[in-house]
Amino acid sequence: MFTGIVEEIGVVRGADGGRLTIEAAKVLEGTKPGDSLAVNGVCLTVTSMSGDAFEVDVMPETLSRTNLGELHYGERVNLERALALGGRLGGHLVLGHVDDVGKIVSVTPREEARIMRIAVPAGLMSYIAGKGFIAVDGVSLTVVEVDDFSLSVSLVAYTMEHTILGDKSPGSTVNVEVDVIARYLERLSEKAGQGLTFELLEKYGFTPGGI
Repeated sequence: MFTGIVEEIGVVRGADGGRLTIEAAKVLEGTKPGDSLAVNGVCLTVTSMSGDAFEVDVMPETLSRTNLGELHYGERVNLERALALGGRLGGHLVLGHVDDVGKIVSVTPREEARIMRIAVPAGLMSYIAGKGFIAVDGVSLTVVEVDDFSLSVSLVAYTMEHTILGDKSPGSTVNVEVDVIARYLERLSEKAGQGLTFELLEKYGFTPGGI
């Protein structure tokens, strides 16, 4: 489980098929082989560590559903250690299970920020809502606007400086993970055999006053 608050930008030092070697510093503190790290929002298991780098194996399924297969030597990546119990949840609950790959359509300057519009597969759009959460390359962001095929997010100066999203341009691909709560609500609605209502939410512990 992660928060979508990137701790550090790492650098790819090796990309050999399904194995990545990544140079890092902060995320290595307290980390050991077998632990989970999010790389561009993808939950991966550390297989080995050496000095200022760690290695992870990337399964074929992960390569087919994320942009990790596009990584090459010298490329920067977002890194986050798994959430520790008792820690602050600064972003939202991110599983590190990427739903699909989106493509950046435009990046528009707006005062001190940039508005990034991302096209995502149609099958994910029902889980995305304005003012809701989304993880983009592992970064927890608030959705500004949404239409039938894309969404927009606002990148403040801090996010552009401390994550790789500031490097992205139109045509770049990004890993997208929708808010897991939206998936659970859909499942509850299907199981109940009815539409999503306040009565249904209250029945399963989502009180209207807390929404």
